[in-house]
Amino acid sequence: MKILVLGGTRFFGIHLVKDLLEKGHEVTIATRGKMPDSFGDRVNRLKVDRTDRSAMKNTFFGKKYDMVYDDIAYSSNDVKYALENITCSRYILVSTISVYDSFHMDIKEEEFNPYLGEIIWCNREDFTYNIIKQQAEKALFQEYKNQSAIAVRFPLVIGKDDYTERLLFYVEHVKKGIPMYIDNLEEELVFIHSKEAGKFLSFLSEKEYTGILNASSQGTLTLKEIISYVEEKTGKAALLSKEGEGAPYNGAGNYSILTERAEKLGYPFTKVKDFVFDILDYYIAM
Repeated sequence: MKILVLGGTRFFGIHLVKDLLEKGHEVTIATRGKMPDSFGDRVNRLKVDRTDRSAMKNTFFGKKYDMVYDDIAYSSNDVKYALENITCSRYILVSTISVYDSFHMDIKEEEFNPYLGEIIWCNREDFTYNIIKQQAEKALFQEYKNQSAIAVRFPLVIGKDDYTERLLFYVEHVKKGIPMYIDNLEEELVFIHSKEAGKFLSFLSEKEYTGILNASSQGTLTLKEIISYVEEKTGKAALLSKEGEGAPYNGAGNYSILTERAEKLGYPFTKVKDFVFDILDYYIAM
């Protein structure tokens, strides 16, 4: 297939592109051209600012692809600038579980319905992250309802290649004895490995499903488990204090998401505890 990836040069996007190439697809990546990649001559490259409507038109108008993966659509305008200019048989929007208005155990896809409610045409800086991602989904499924599309809702994505360094924060603070403030030490959180996120997206290239999919690793993990592991491995005690530096996952309460829809398509998600400690070992050894 002829596939376009908007993004694809870091984190799970790299794993998506690698997996698509292994399957023999013709892949084009479209980025601002600021991040190097290791794909060599195996991919086609386009340089574009996807938040610039004119640039998107000049780059894509009239181009056709079998599938488009939009790794970097944040807002409703991002979706509009893509789909008003790119013709594709299938469009996959990388979304987030942040679209859900309330977090609890076993969140189902239908708890946020993007087929209903007013579309607000907005840019990334106009609202909070959860609102702009809700609007991106609403734009996709209401304005472009004739487009065959999937919105994939990921939880916290982690991996050795995580440029956000959120998980690394906890490891560094324990190793260096830096006080940190954590307000959810024992709450259960949901994660997915960056490699698995990429592989799952690639897996969808072979499916005819349309609609919304939760996607996460099996099981939950607490920050207490993470910190206790780092303490044991380093021989150092975490310094927890209300005066410490605020931790990146603060504010997240107990929650998990149901992935039955994705599993029924035939994708077997890995267990979070089968990979998280390997990532922690990597960070500890850095």
